[in-house]
Amino acid sequence: MSTTEKTPAGTRRVETIDDVIIRFAGDSGDGMQITGGQFTATSAIVGNDIASFPDFPAEIRAPAGTLPGVSGFQLHFASSDIYTPGDAPDVLVAMNPAALKVNLGDLKRSGTIIVNKDAFAQKDLDKAGYKSNPLEDGSLAAYRVIALDLTRLTKTALESTGLSSREMERCKNFFSLGIMYWLYGRPLEPTLRFIKEQFKKNEKYVEANTLALKAGYTFGEATEVFQITYEVPPASLPPGEYRNINGNTALTLGAITAARNAGLELFLGSYPITPASDILHEMSRYVNYGVCTVQAEDEIAAVTSSLGAAFAGCLAMTTTSGPGVALKTEAIGLATMVELPLVIANIQRGGPSTGLPTKTEQADLFQALFGRNSEAPVPVIAAQTSGDCFYAMYEAARIALKYMTPVILLSDGYLANGSEPWLIPDLSKLAPMVVRKRTDAAGFHPYLRDPGTNARPWAVPGTPGLEHRIGGLEKEDGTGNVSYEPLNHEKMVRLRAQKVASVVQDVPDAEVFGRESGDLLFVGWGSTHGAITVATRHLIAEGHSVGHLHLRWLNPMPKNLGAVLKKWKRVVVPEMNLGQLSFVLRGKFLVDALSLSKVQGRPFTESEIVEKAHEVLGGLR
Repeated sequence: MSTTEKTPAGTRRVETIDDVIIRFAGDSGDGMQITGGQFTATSAIVGNDIASFPDFPAEIRAPAGTLPGVSGFQLHFASSDIYTPGDAPDVLVAMNPAALKVNLGDLKRSGTIIVNKDAFAQKDLDKAGYKSNPLEDGSLAAYRVIALDLTRLTKTALESTGLSSREMERCKNFFSLGIMYWLYGRPLEPTLRFIKEQFKKNEKYVEANTLALKAGYTFGEATEVFQITYEVPPASLPPGEYRNINGNTALTLGAITAARNAGLELFLGSYPITPASDILHEMSRYVNYGVCTVQAEDEIAAVTSSLGAAFAGCLAMTTTSGPGVALKTEAIGLATMVELPLVIANIQRGGPSTGLPTKTEQADLFQALFGRNSEAPVPVIAAQTSGDCFYAMYEAARIALKYMTPVILLSDGYLANGSEPWLIPDLSKLAPMVVRKRTDAAGFHPYLRDPGTNARPWAVPGTPGLEHRIGGLEKEDGTGNVSYEPLNHEKMVRLRAQKVASVVQDVPDAEVFGRESGDLLFVGWGSTHGAITVATRHLIAEGHSVGHLHLRWLNPMPKNLGAVLKKWKRVVVPEMNLGQLSFVLRGKFLVDALSLSKVQGRPFTESEIVEKAHEVLGGLR
């Protein structure tokens, strides 16, 4: 559907479309994350549904203009519900040849490329590995290429500011953002407010970035390069108050909400590690809400300080990524032995070792389930979307407090940095927190157990009459005295395992989206939720008998999971690892779970999952 309107540049067509996928790409110093983040925030304000995927370079200081230094930000915004940042961009905004080269393969055929041709000098082409200029050699004939002098246009707009040439050039991201705002009918005001706040300590930068943004918008109006502009109407979302949120912020708010509802102080002991560091930064802002944050000297100090806070009666948590969990392993085993509430949030990234620090992966499932010495089971829960990180964190804290146990929460870089509109919850509808701090000394023993949960009492130091031993040596059942007696050790091992197994009473039954039984069931966990959901909808629309079951709880698993799996001819497990959940399902339920693996530091696309489904369904004929 389209209409026309008169503009100073002549007659242009305004086309109404349902959704757009845009990718901004450039050097890590080109401000692509700010540009994409502002377009995302503005699209949320005007009422679109959104999903974003920031893609950071792994190199901290890669040489400018080289492939390893390319930073990207993909945004999908729509007038209807969406679940992913999209498969292939409709539009690629490339600030230099390296950005073009890295991202061109993902662009839709006949897609639009808006490129800064000022950055295509021979030295720039050489850095990116181009033998000829792609803007001139015909290699981009399949695309609509709009080559603009973004650097020159930005400097011209800022001549009166008195900034250096380099300072003016750094504003070109806002110039390009202004063009995109005009092209897609976005208002300038939210970003103008952002600029004023972001650069408030330097009025010249406020002026320059404001001028650049407005100049880009005006250029879009005045030039005849763009003959069509686009309108994406607001989405029909459930009523309520929304905010744009990423996974790390949602996780932070979930922890604070859990502590407030439990009436406890919140303690976070953490050591900075990508992509979890933002949780520490965000949490430190909430000291007025009874939050204490400690940036420890290493991962071991981070988790042991948190365990000490749990012993002292706080809701305690620690945040990290896979390499940090490896260092925290002994302390997590200690938390299991002393049976104290502790949440370990693992924001997964590509590995092993340092691996791909800025890229996403979900290959720490085995680590979460089995990565401790001896018998040390812990509950494991996984967030599904950026907004769901709030609820996953709240649930992890609730289980830790109710069952007096460490709980591992799995998120990943995709959820942590991606964002979506988040319906601010009605806090009165959240599950209540169960906190059982012992105050009565009569009949007290440190390892007496609640008959419903097997949880031991929470005896906070300083409470008269509740003095007791604590530590990593095995304890005698009930009394807590150190014991080396063989049968007691086996009894305590089984009691701790039974306690974690009893968490299943708090785990909802598995539910399938789509058919209840049939040819093909997708089983996923974590951040594959969006891609599997979209692929399942696509396959159902094609008439296939498919369903989608997404696991929030990975230990213990839902009581009915085995029965559900047996209703399907084929089970396919898409996951960003080499088949860890499929391995568990095969061993636990004896089902022939097929693995669809991807370990590229990038999330699944809808098309990858649909293609696998067609292959599997074709084999059933």
